Amino acid sequence: MQQKLQQLKTELSKVIVGHEDVIDSLLIALICDGHVLMEGVPGLAKTTLINSLSHALGLDFGRVQFTPDLLPSDIVGAQIYNPKSSEFQVKKGPVFTNLLLADEINRAPAKVQSALLEAMQEKQVTLADESLKLPSPFFVLATQNPLESEGTYSLPEAQLDRFMMKILINYNTKEEEIQIAKRVSNNSNEAINVVINKEDLQTLKAKLNEVHVDLQVEEYIADIIFATREPKSYGLEDLQTFIRFGASPRGTIDLYKASRAKALMNERDYVTPVDVINVVKDILRHRIILGFEAEAEGISTDDIIEKIIQKLPIP
Repeated sequence: MQQKLQQLKTELSKVIVGHEDVIDSLLIALICDGHVLMEGVPGLAKTTLINSLSHALGLDFGRVQFTPDLLPSDIVGAQIYNPKSSEFQVKKGPVFTNLLLADEINRAPAKVQSALLEAMQEKQVTLADESLKLPSPFFVLATQNPLESEGTYSLPEAQLDRFMMKILINYNTKEEEIQIAKRVSNNSNEAINVVINKEDLQTLKAKLNEVHVDLQVEEYIADIIFATREPKSYGLEDLQTFIRFGASPRGTIDLYKASRAKALMNERDYVTPVDVINVVKDILRHRIILGFEAEAEGISTDDIIEKIIQKLPIP
């Protein structure tokens, strides 16, 4: 299966230049049945990335551009009255797909955000008195633009917590940018082949349970989480004023699962502390709520996580 994962990355590299760490994070979330919130400025190939991933996996792809006038029914669907049959018929929304790109999720009001997040959590949609299961797998990549705040509706902390990961996507290097310009100008992107199917994906998910997590590594994961809640207990008194609330139990669960998936992708059947460190920022950066002092001093959640990792002894 590791060979197929490498083939998948090779297929994506036909279209996507760079961003190997982002691709790895997306694959980890997909294997763990998690959802991803991606933050980055416009034009960094977020749509191309998720579309290419769906092609390489042979999965259905859907995209919704979130706007302030969007309604919940525009996402999940609705019951439509058919005058010919005098009956209501279900019209499924774009959420009924395998990979859904929720573009600029913070542009839509709270009701629309809640409709999507409920579907993410329950893996089903209720229309009137009918509950409809969503296709499997169901993976949401939501994006938000960090530059503009006008006309946006920030996701509440409780809803942010339902995303397994928050990935920050940055600009390419100068060499990668030149390569992108050449490819697009010459229209030389190759077609993407299907290299992993739904059955392969299920096999990968099943293999997660075979990845061993040592007791010391489990303690290390728990210590990282508890250090965000009780910094003083871990000799991190200077962080006490910066953190209002630490990571939730969902953070512990997702860090545990993502560490296993990282080990699996590295062709190991056991988790090392390095696996934990490699995924911890993506898992926790949206789950730590900072105080005013941190914002005033320009301290980010990534800075907090980095200090915790540096302070805690690695088993």
